[in-house]
Amino acid sequence: MCLALVWLLTGGSVPHLASQENVTMPNATSAPATATAVFAGGCFWCTESDFEKIPGVLEANSGYAGGTEPNPAYTDVSAGRTGHLEAVQVVYDPQQLSYADLVEHFWRTIDPTDAGGQFVDRGAQYTTAIFTASDQEREIAERSKRALAASGRFSKPIVTAILPLDRFWPAEAYHQNFHVANPVRYCAYREGSGRDQFLEKTWGSLRQVANNATAGRWVKPSPAELKARLTPLQYHVTQEEGTEPPFTNAYADNKQEGIYVDVVSGEPLFSSTHKFDSGTGWPSFWQPLHPDNIVEHTDRSLFRTRTEVRSKAADSHLGHVFPDGPPPTGLRYCINSAALRFVPRDQLEAEGYGEFVTLFQ
Repeated sequence: MCLALVWLLTGGSVPHLASQENVTMPNATSAPATATAVFAGGCFWCTESDFEKIPGVLEANSGYAGGTEPNPAYTDVSAGRTGHLEAVQVVYDPQQLSYADLVEHFWRTIDPTDAGGQFVDRGAQYTTAIFTASDQEREIAERSKRALAASGRFSKPIVTAILPLDRFWPAEAYHQNFHVANPVRYCAYREGSGRDQFLEKTWGSLRQVANNATAGRWVKPSPAELKARLTPLQYHVTQEEGTEPPFTNAYADNKQEGIYVDVVSGEPLFSSTHKFDSGTGWPSFWQPLHPDNIVEHTDRSLFRTRTEVRSKAADSHLGHVFPDGPPPTGLRYCINSAALRFVPRDQLEAEGYGEFVTLFQ
């Protein structure tokens, strides 16, 4: 299996009443809907393949955008005669991931500093672009592009264009799902193109983290990797249901704007916008950032009944939730700092959490 496909497949508590019922957070549902987004990332075989593997993406279609000729054909586009770029139309479920998620994922599949094409494919028809269909999409894309430029990830200017979408033209049938229909040829092309080598060098371990973040797919590492990566306290808290000391932990007094993610998997859990000073010595929140990322269990240890809070994907022990918090929920999520990693507001876009920037505007 080629490298491209390998990559793509690949709390504390305080004394309280002895009797307490489980607290169940509401889990609102809404009617399913779809949305579309269009990106040009060089060879549309690769761009389509990169997007198709994301949970929440329903389909990705290769095609052409940005030119003036109607009904463009591959022979003309590839020769640079129509002004079109090879592009991909992504059909996705906005209940599972946002447009901002897709933009963040897109940056990690291209070289955004290349004004002459992408990797072995040269010419304007292989340059990168984000085609926006509304002012809101344009603002999200421009804000994300500014954040990427400010992150210092690249020494060269970010040249990926942000263009209004006029029309997307589907490519010929033999180009659709090319990586599935022609795996040998696709793998040979992709490995020889230099794309994956560039992405690995540029993003390293953040390449997989970013893919998880934008896809809503949060992975728990192996026990051996956890032992090597986590501090003894982080391991004890998350894997052995431990409790860190109050007051002398990392985030009890943290007042910076940003979000708190699972130290094990990176899944987003809490926000500074919901944080309050409970006086207990542990970080406290009156609601989670993503209710679906939180799982609650009845905990009858220590001779009393409590509601334990765990992360959904990594199954990390986080802390407990109590019914003595402030309005509007009346809840207090009492969480161990050792179970969390803090992502400051100004680093959200660069780390793949761009969808949460609006919390602080």
